[in-house]
Amino acid sequence: MTAVVPGRAGPGATRGASPEKDGKDAAPRRGILHRLLGAQPHGLLFSAPYIVFVLVVFAYPVVFAVWMSFQDYFFAAPGAVVDRPFVGFDNYVTALSDPEVWRSFGNVGIFLIINVPLTVVLSILLATALDRVTKARTFFRVSYYVPYVTASVAVVAVWLFLFARGGLVNNVLGPLAPDPSWLVNSSLAMPVIAVFVTWKGLGFYILLYLAALQNVPRELYESVSMDGGGKLRQFFAVTVPSVRPATLLVVLLATITGANLFTEPYLLTGGGGPNGASTSPVLLMYQRGIEQQNPDVAAAIGVVLIVFVLAIALLQRKLVGGEER
Repeated sequence: MTAVVPGRAGPGATRGASPEKDGKDAAPRRGILHRLLGAQPHGLLFSAPYIVFVLVVFAYPVVFAVWMSFQDYFFAAPGAVVDRPFVGFDNYVTALSDPEVWRSFGNVGIFLIINVPLTVVLSILLATALDRVTKARTFFRVSYYVPYVTASVAVVAVWLFLFARGGLVNNVLGPLAPDPSWLVNSSLAMPVIAVFVTWKGLGFYILLYLAALQNVPRELYESVSMDGGGKLRQFFAVTVPSVRPATLLVVLLATITGANLFTEPYLLTGGGGPNGASTSPVLLMYQRGIEQQNPDVAAAIGVVLIVFVLAIALLQRKLVGGEER
């Protein structure tokens, strides 16, 4: 019998690192790879096309816009080598000292104050109603979704017919119709645009709430009902708290969409009229950068808009989403 001395390898033992040491060395490596690649690294392969899309279509333009905002940038012929010197914050000073820039941000603020709450309230109410519909459910869901997928140009033509000076709405209102009319009234142009955008995008947000409602246990409604709670109490005690994550998503998406407002004021009011009352920051960027050939100032406005949206999004997350525990 061969004695085995503690601390020494016995006959036939493999020299080298012990299994315990190999395990200790492999564990950190697995931890790093797990953090980098995730639990299912194959998912990166499927998400790679979208990651490339985001980098090319979103990330690169944002970085380029930030760089452009610090340069004396102007358009030149393709392949031409021109000097675009660094000017620091001059473009930001020019942008922020322009009263039209501040007015455009005020316009989009009015738009968001009307559009975001209206979108949340209408979409959650209609989604709750559609979730309880048993007959013609598909018909109603498609009906609400059709405006969202319809081209804006086609829908704008209908709204121009409705809210023109001699349009259907004014004919119905008669002497109660506003003068000047809706879209040429500096006080009413932006609210009308906000209502239009709310109506057009409502179908998408209804679908988000419908998806969230599928995860609400029916037992919660039965429990409230057994305690004597009616439909209204069930809605505020069960539905609203249960779809809170969806509400935060709807608020953020509506805010981002509204901050990027361009097509609606451009088409409905002829480019931000009357007298800039419906001009949005993105529309002003188009006017400064493309029409007036000042892309550096337009880029500065865009960077300020990004900061503006991020600040609003963080505030909304605290007010609507709350702190996760």
